[in-house]
Amino acid sequence: MLIHPWDAAHDDSEWQRWLAVHDFGQLAVNGLPGEAPYVQPLHFLYDAGRGEVLTHLARPNPLWPALEANPDVVLSVVDDYVYAPGYWQAMPGTPSEHGTPTSYCAAVQLRCRAHLVDDPAEKAELLNRLVDHFQPEGGSARVAVGEVPYGRMLAGLRGVRLDVVDVRAKFKYANHKPEVHERVAAALTQRGGPRDTAARAHLARRHGV
Repeated sequence: MLIHPWDAAHDDSEWQRWLAVHDFGQLAVNGLPGEAPYVQPLHFLYDAGRGEVLTHLARPNPLWPALEANPDVVLSVVDDYVYAPGYWQAMPGTPSEHGTPTSYCAAVQLRCRAHLVDDPAEKAELLNRLVDHFQPEGGSARVAVGEVPYGRMLAGLRGVRLDVVDVRAKFKYANHKPEVHERVAAALTQRGGPRDTAARAHLARRHGV
C-alpha cells in the first residue's frame, strides 16, 4: 500500500482508535506452491494492549494447510471510503473541470504471525473474548468445554491468534490540499451518500473543517 507522508497516521493512537471500531477485514494468507493466495473475510478483535488479533474460522476452511505452511499473514481493513469527483479537487483559480477525481479512504494493514489455537479450553477463552467485544450487552451463555450450549461446537472450529509485527496505516482525505478542505467537507455533507458522513468526520478530525 502506497502511503504518502501526508496520508500517514499522525501517531499510533489514530489508527488504533479507528481499528477498535472497524473490526471486520480480510485475512490474506500465502497459498501453497501453485495456488493463489487465500483471502478470508472475517470479524476480529484487535487488542492494542497485547499487540494481537483474535479470530476463529470453521475447521473445514480450506486455508488451514497454507496457514500452517506459512504463518506470516496480512490483515487488511478498509472503510470510510468515498469517491471524490474531480471538481471537488480543483485548486482555487483553476477551472473546476480540471480537478482530478480520486478516492478517499481509511486503511490499516497489520502484518502478523499466526498461531493456531486448538486446545479446547484456550478456544473457549478466545471465543468468550470475542463475544465480550461484539456483544458487550451479554445475552449469550459463556463458552465452556463440555458444557451446553456451545461445548460440542468447539471441535468444529479453530482459533487464530495473530501477533502483530508491523502496521501500515493510511488516512487519505485531501491531506495535501488544504485549499479544498472546506469545499470537500461541504460537498460531502450535501451529497450525504453511504460513508460520506464518516469521510466528513475524518476531515473534521484531521483538518478542523
